[in-house]
Amino acid sequence: MKQNGGYLSMKWLRRGAVATVIGAVVAGGSLVAAPSADAVGDFYTPPTTISSTPGSIVRSQPSPLLLQIPGAPNQWPGTAKRVMYTSTYQDGKPAAVTGTFIEPTAAWRGKGARPTVVVGPGTIGQGDQCASSKMMALPMSVDITQPSIGVNYTAPEMYYMLLNGVRVFVTDYIGMGTPGIHTYVNRLESGHAMLDGARAALRIAGAPAGAPVGFAGYSQGGGSAASAAELASTYAPELNVRGTYAGAPPADLLKVIPAIDGSTIAGAIGFAINGLTARYPRVGEVVRAETKPAGKAALKKLSRQCIGDIIMSFPFANTKSWTRTGESLSSLIARYPDVTRIVGEQRIGTLKPNAPVFVEGGVADDVIPYGQVVSLVRDWRAQGAQVTFLPNTTPPILTKSIINHVVPMLATFLPGMEFLLAQFNR
Repeated sequence: MKQNGGYLSMKWLRRGAVATVIGAVVAGGSLVAAPSADAVGDFYTPPTTISSTPGSIVRSQPSPLLLQIPGAPNQWPGTAKRVMYTSTYQDGKPAAVTGTFIEPTAAWRGKGARPTVVVGPGTIGQGDQCASSKMMALPMSVDITQPSIGVNYTAPEMYYMLLNGVRVFVTDYIGMGTPGIHTYVNRLESGHAMLDGARAALRIAGAPAGAPVGFAGYSQGGGSAASAAELASTYAPELNVRGTYAGAPPADLLKVIPAIDGSTIAGAIGFAINGLTARYPRVGEVVRAETKPAGKAALKKLSRQCIGDIIMSFPFANTKSWTRTGESLSSLIARYPDVTRIVGEQRIGTLKPNAPVFVEGGVADDVIPYGQVVSLVRDWRAQGAQVTFLPNTTPPILTKSIINHVVPMLATFLPGMEFLLAQFNR
């Protein structure tokens, strides 16, 4: 298969059987409900003071993985810990973030020291109960007190890397599980959480200086990985970043917000607005002035929901029903130049990644527009970045149902993972 003058590795086909097994395990496990997120106690409440050094470890505790027997040592595919570590808010102040660290059982048989991949979850919600680290034993969580249905679909990337002897760290992002609102698709805070997750993982592992690091994610996770890739040289220059897989990154929110409107995951727009409101007082002023009671209630409800909840609560919702004037939220943003500027500040592509990047975009993706993915690739290449781009040509299927967003994720999984493995072995 030829892409951009080069040939994508045929090893994808040889590893297909492994990926199929992982998918079967994930699908099977997702039929079982996990205990309430409250079972982890107050682990997610930070101490009064935390270190100002990004990537420091605040606390950790054992965390079971899917199909493991609690307490038994050296189980496949690795030993996991739930971790609280330090990162930074966009204003530079220290933030406590949680995530999951997994040291693989399999040996690393590639070149050099064992590498580490930081995985950014795709859109899983904004409520604290949605945090990935609360759903590592089973990929689905049912909280009857909310009620709420959470889904953790980081397992494919995580298990594939572990099977290949690669250390994995999955971040919960800032404000997910820990106090405060999760700042969904905030460019700086997403990138910081990923980069500091790498720092934390290397510290826990006692890895040698210069041990290889990579980033991976799809959708929200793709945006977070992309942000980490371009922030690495200035925010975490000591990291030996070898590569990044960024699938369907929401690189330009001004293009993404109108695309999501009216889809099965329209509620994700509320996640973005809530996150922006938490960091930018001006956005809060406009939202309070321009939303009617139904809109305010929707935003409040969404701040406590997971991905499963929004699909049931706001399927195919149109944000015109949330505003005082009947405008869509994207039209409302366009009417306020200062808010447009704030949303524009979240655009990824203004900085150059310091390592090769593999980017995927679905030509018919019904929530993450293909055009803004192409623009990201062009922006990075114009700065001299090494970018491999894989367009997914799946034809339109039930537009706005997010099928055309999910199918490319499955198709890009193998090439994305193999790209990272290749970077670790160069």
